[in-house]
Amino acid sequence: MNPEEVKALVEAGFDGADVAVEGGGDRFQIRVVSDAFEGLMPVKKQQLVYATINAQIQSNTIHAVQIITFTPAEWEKAQKMGLA
Repeated sequence: MNPEEVKALVEAGFDGADVAVEGGGDRFQIRVVSDAFEGLMPVKKQQLVYATINAQIQSNTIHAVQIITFTPAEWEKAQKMGLA
């Protein structure tokens, strides 16, 4: 898979999310900024992202992922602090 294919899968699971994907082959880094994460614990946020690519993980098309999630407010704060 390529990053654009993974990005399309993740975007399909989140209305209006800002999604960035890096990597290739079967290893990717995924960053998602979404209102859907408001009030959720980090594990639940990751589970929501995993759900969008679960078929590819089960088929071993995607072997390893690093997922970073933010609410819009968290993303803005991270950018201001130079962490994003």
